[in-house]
Amino acid sequence: EECRALLADVVLQDNATDYWVWRPDPSGGYSVRGAYDLLTSRGDQGVAATTDLIWHKQVPLKVSVAAWRLLRNRLPTKDNLVRRHIIPQGAHLCVAGCGVPETTQHLFLSCPAFAPLWGLVRNWVGISAVDPSQLHDHFVQFMHSAGGSLARRSFLQLLWLCTIWVLWHERNSRIFKTKEMTVHQMLDKVKNHSLWWMKAYNVSLGLNSHMWWSGPFVCLGIG
Repeated sequence: EECRALLADVVLQDNATDYWVWRPDPSGGYSVRGAYDLLTSRGDQGVAATTDLIWHKQVPLKVSVAAWRLLRNRLPTKDNLVRRHIIPQGAHLCVAGCGVPETTQHLFLSCPAFAPLWGLVRNWVGISAVDPSQLHDHFVQFMHSAGGSLARRSFLQLLWLCTIWVLWHERNSRIFKTKEMTVHQMLDKVKNHSLWWMKAYNVSLGLNSHMWWSGPFVCLGIG
């Protein structure tokens, strides 16, 4: 009855084309960040919208600090080092040899050597999504991509932080140790680190690597 009452006030216009409208922002349209702000009833945007998300009780503090620096573009990527006159202009290209300037957006989201890790991580946990082009949006979307309970969102929050930690360490390993991992080896590190962090916080958690590799949601009882 309520639905019929609402539809009774709708007037169709034969000569007008239908179109979608995102009411919280009719001019700018839908965005992941806007949806997050609406869901959390906060007006913060950009970096401020993800400030609280980088701190997670099961994640080592150094990882959250690295995420804080990443989302504020304060990691010593090559473009930042050039800007600070620490390395010459000619040394600004990505460590992966892809010929693109090494920025945070490129390194973590679009580099052909590093970005495919996100797809492998999503396949592991059984979720699908299209990666946004901005890190803040990427973080928010990834955390909410499985829907469901708070426990799911909390684990995906941990997993995003774990993935950026592995990516940054791989980047540094290629520069300072001249060692390279394949993207599948990086995925193994994400699986190992996330399991270690979960067990370090809850020593009674009855998980082993074989169970964890098969699917973390089922292991945690949130599948």
